[in-house]
Amino acid sequence: MIAAMNEPRPASNVPEFSVAELSGALKRTVEETFAHVRVRGEISGFKRHSSGHLYFALKDAEAVLDAVCWRGQAAKLGINPEDGMEVIATGRLTTYPGRSKYQMVVERMELAGQGALLKLLEDRRRKLAAEGLFDQGRKRPIPFLPEIIGIVTSPTGAVIRDILHRLADRFPRRVLLWPVAVQGDGAAQQVARAIAGFNTLPANGVPRPDVLIVARGGGSVEDLWAFNEEVVVRAAAASAIPLISAVGHETDTTLIDFASDLRAPTPTAAAEMAVPVRAELVATVADCAARLVGSTARGLEDRRNRVQHLARALPNPRRVLDDAGLKLDDRAERLKLALPNLLHRRHADLDRSAAQLRHPRELLAAKTHQLDSLSTRLTHAIKSALQAEKSRQEKHSLRLEQTGQRLAPAVTRLLAEQARRLDASAKLLESYSYKNVLDRGFAVIRDDAGKLVSAADAQAGAAWSIEFKDGTTDVVVGANAPPASPRPKKGKDDIRQGSLL
Repeated sequence: MIAAMNEPRPASNVPEFSVAELSGALKRTVEETFAHVRVRGEISGFKRHSSGHLYFALKDAEAVLDAVCWRGQAAKLGINPEDGMEVIATGRLTTYPGRSKYQMVVERMELAGQGALLKLLEDRRRKLAAEGLFDQGRKRPIPFLPEIIGIVTSPTGAVIRDILHRLADRFPRRVLLWPVAVQGDGAAQQVARAIAGFNTLPANGVPRPDVLIVARGGGSVEDLWAFNEEVVVRAAAASAIPLISAVGHETDTTLIDFASDLRAPTPTAAAEMAVPVRAELVATVADCAARLVGSTARGLEDRRNRVQHLARALPNPRRVLDDAGLKLDDRAERLKLALPNLLHRRHADLDRSAAQLRHPRELLAAKTHQLDSLSTRLTHAIKSALQAEKSRQEKHSLRLEQTGQRLAPAVTRLLAEQARRLDASAKLLESYSYKNVLDRGFAVIRDDAGKLVSAADAQAGAAWSIEFKDGTTDVVVGANAPPASPRPKKGKDDIRQGSLL
């Protein structure tokens, strides 16, 4: 068997490859053949790794293609990939020998058509609305006349010039510009950082704006897409400074419009909403000043007339003081006489009260008489009670003596009656005793146990005892005694007695 295994194999024209050689050949073939491809499909299983790389799959109704976007290219993508998004990915195909799989390395990515953009926009709008970012209750009023206006827009476009020109015409205000890119890669992140940066002021001596304007000129949906990004919408909703969105023309609508506190149809309209017209305010202030002066003059005149009328109605102060002096003198004189009069009245009242009072001796005599009367009544009451008690005791003793006299004859009669009843019972008992029967010639026969016997109980040798009227005799039943024969019954009057044996 070992020899068979060592036999040389037959020669073959098919070349042999190692696994690494075959994998390398496949990798070169795929990368050379598909060095630049554009693939349209739906993103599935999207994952952003902590390293910054993007991993996902592109799929359609019949197949799935794994894809990866390295960190350097992921930062340059114009969109943020999400599951369910239909995109056109540009890149190259390669293989991964360690897993025997192939994948696409994505270098660029764009949404697949206007319909996909609108669907993505609508899905994102519903998602953010469900979180409450678009609620009307979160909207804040715009300041009437802000001191500082913060503007987030491109520093080189016509938008900033239009806003500054309109502010200068209406009401010149201090403006802080935060320059950002308004489209392309990284535009959404720059706008979001600008909104958050204005909210972190004051810093380094830069004051904080009273209102923010996020502005951009018109353009296509793709041009305005940065203002539909979730990061921009969330930054606008989280802004503590009231925010006016002015993105695109009047017919253009972006998601930042829903999250802002006020939407302006154009950047120029945003400047008009931010500040009032200075000339109109000056005219209004002048009119209010004239009305204030006129109303003040009329008010002073009215008060002057009222004071004059009141002055005519008031009495002469000298006369008032004289009357008050006379009244004071009168009160002082009456006060001097009031105290002696009061003392005299009090003495009179005291004398009347003393006359009505009784002397203590009279009171003591009256109380002593009353006490003697009560003592006499108490003595009579005690004597009456003692006499009544003595009479009650005498009546009780008499009743007890009478009862004792009646009791002795009653006891004697009762004892005699009981003795008679006892004698009668004894005579009756004696008449019923069998001793009387023995006196007439009868006898009582018992066995050795003391029980009465009959003729049927007679057995030879049995010891019996016979009781007569004058004594008892012991007998023994004989062996030749004849058996008992039936005897005729005796009547009640038959007193004859037969043989005992």
